[in-house]
Formats: sequence, structure tokens, C-alpha cells
Amino acid sequence: MNLLEIKDLSIHYVTKEGTFKSVNHVNLELEEGETIGLVGETGAGKTTTALGILRLLQSPPAKIVSGEILFKGTDLLKVSEEEMQKIRGNDIAMIFQDPMTALNPIMRVGDQITEVIELHNDCTHEEARKRMRNMLELVGINVERAREFPHQFSGGMKQRVVIAMALACNPHLLIADEPTTALDVTIQAQVLEMMNELKEKLGTSMILITHDLGIVASNCDKVAIMYAGEIVEYGSLEQIFHHISHPYTEGLFNSIPSLDKDVDRLKPIKGLMPDPSALPEGCKFNPRCQYCTEKCRTTEPPLYEIQPGHLVRCLRYGEEGQ
Repeated sequence: MNLLEIKDLSIHYVTKEGTFKSVNHVNLELEEGETIGLVGETGAGKTTTALGILRLLQSPPAKIVSGEILFKGTDLLKVSEEEMQKIRGNDIAMIFQDPMTALNPIMRVGDQITEVIELHNDCTHEEARKRMRNMLELVGINVERAREFPHQFSGGMKQRVVIAMALACNPHLLIADEPTTALDVTIQAQVLEMMNELKEKLGTSMILITHDLGIVASNCDKVAIMYAGEIVEYGSLEQIFHHISHPYTEGLFNSIPSLDKDVDRLKPIKGLMPDPSALPEGCKFNPRCQYCTEKCRTTEPPLYEIQPGHLVRCLRYGEEGQ
């Protein structure tokens, strides 16, 4: 059974300057205990999708234009705000990309974690404090620092506090928005290992948003490649890494240094992500695609299933063949 099912989700930002189509007809499925990697350049719509799941988008300007977000069979877009508050933190938790904006600057970090635990669990204040201390130790922070304020922590330490807060209530679904961005390599490995241990111990599912394909390779079961608000390639880890099919996915892998080949320069993807207020006609990737044809500039490609479970949004895989 799917823990989370996103159907035809579209999210736009409506402003005086125009309508910014940030997420366009996204479909995702996540089973219990599974981890899916959401990969793409900055501006692809990854974070907007995550915030849409938790209904944390500021409205206006954000507007969910269409779609369903089914969590354990319940459409999160139809529940009341009061019910949503019970789900956030308890059933679905999020590790935010920027710890500076995720923490209250005038509350001690220990009190912030304790508050989350008390809000979602039937426990005494002392039990919540004990759980808070355990969580700080789990992420490698000395318990004595619980009395300190966020400004007394470095960027990496703040991120650890945010991770402790997200994991405090043992959520069924963890959305991790680039959780290791502010951490050095050794701590990054420890944090990812800790998150994987929690996932295996509690059967927690995870959506891991990242730019790092190395992190995806070692932590994810499925991969969804996003470009200009669309899923352009979707499949199992093995399918995405060993049967690269979309030109954008190919570009992402060509941008990674290889240990096997001696090359002078990497092959970056030419051009920039399109403006979401003026997306190109046809395939959204056509201005940057080396395989682009005249048909690509006028026809919007659907998702083609080229293998069971392996979907690609590219006209090269249509009925006319390569």
C-alpha cells in the first residue's frame, strides 16, 4: 500500500508580475519504508512540491491549482487546518533547507524541541525533556547546549538541531530538503546514516531532496528527476543510474567527475532553467537539449513507460520510436 500518493499536482504563484508555474502536473507514489530522491537544479520545483504536501505555502501568492495529495488514503488538501496541524510534525515531518528560518531566534533550542514533543505526544514535561536530551545526543550535540539560543550555534549545528526536531516524534514520513547542505563531509555521512537507521527501525518513509547524486545512490530506492516543475524521469535507483534515458538526466550525470576517466573538462548542461512565468512551448527542456527536433518545440511530451516502472518525458520514446 502506498503511504503517499500525489496525483496531478500543480502549484502556481500568482503575482502582479504574472503567474509563475512552479509545479506542473506532478505524480509521485511512495510506499511505506521507501525513500525517494527528488533531484534537479535550483528552481525545478522540488521545495515547492514538499511545502505543498505539508500545506505550508504562503497563500497568496501560492495557489494549488489542481491535484490530490493522498496520505494514508486521506487527501491532505481537503482536511481542515486544525487536522493538518496534528499531522505536521507527528505523521509528516520536514527538515528545512535553511535552519536559520526554521528555528525561533528567541527560544532556547532545548525548549523548541521539547515543545514539539509535548505538542504531539501524551507525556509529562519531564518525559518530553528526557526525549529532547536523547535527540540532541543522537545528532551529536552536547546536552548542556540545550540552554543555548540558535545564534550561539554554527550553521552546521543549527542544521543538526532542526534534524533532531524533525525526528523527535518518530514521523511516518520524513521530508528532508537538502538536510546536509550546511554540514561537512564527515558529519554529513553520520547524519545520513542516522536518518537511514531511523527509517529501518521505525519503517519511516522519506522524500530526500538533493542536488547530490552520490547521496541519492547511497540512500534512495526510487528517483524522480525534476525539471521546470515537471517529473521528466522516474524509476528505481537501478533504472535511473544504469539506464539513463532523458537528455536532462544525461546532462546531470555528465556534470559529475568520473574516477574512471581522465578528462580535462566536465560537460555542463548549456543554458539556464527557464523562467516559470514564461515556460517554453512543447518540451520544457528543448532550448537546452542536444537532441531537440522541430516537433520538440511544439509538442508537449507525455510520460512514456519504457520499462515497467521507468517513466520518461521525451518524444524520442514515443510511438514513432527513436
